Amino acid sequence: MKKITLAIALFLSVLAAQAQTKNVPNQVADKEEQESLAKDYLSQIMGVAVSATSNMKLFHFVYDWIGTPYRFGGSSRKGIDCSAFTKQLYSDVFNLTIRRSSRDIFSMVNPVNKDDLKEGDLVFFKIHSRSISHIGIYLGNNRFAHASSRGVAISSLDDAYYSRYFYKGGRLLESFKNELSTASASADDEPAN
Repeated sequence: MKKITLAIALFLSVLAAQAQTKNVPNQVADKEEQESLAKDYLSQIMGVAVSATSNMKLFHFVYDWIGTPYRFGGSSRKGIDCSAFTKQLYSDVFNLTIRRSSRDIFSMVNPVNKDDLKEGDLVFFKIHSRSISHIGIYLGNNRFAHASSRGVAISSLDDAYYSRYFYKGGRLLESFKNELSTASASADDEPAN
């Protein structure tokens, strides 16, 4: 029995030594495999085709916030509203600071037809209102992330409710992207106090 135990221990130590001395190409292959698995997992969870998940930072951000409660005027993990969620996402994922309200954000975009939406575009809704009252981020496959009354969630533009109140899609205007990028670069160049 001692010989079998000793043989198993020796075998496991050899395996451990081999695992520690993996060469770099294997590590790169492992990392690519992990990223592929993460992409598959997130695309399944969010109901978006794997081919549509080119921005993994976007999907990780959304996944991390799913389930955060809704709170009108909120802007933290304790509670957040739709425009604050969108503002935070654009800051963390795209390094852009956008305006705070859904109506003000709409003034920063080029309207996009529903059929032309791309991952990261914005979707605007007029829910029980004549003006824009809700915003979300398009993920692909007619699905979008938003802070709804149920909290941060992923919904479908095909759902009867969202289809009824959908107003327009929008893509951030290049002029605003350039302005925002220039402003953040200038802020980075200023000396700290």
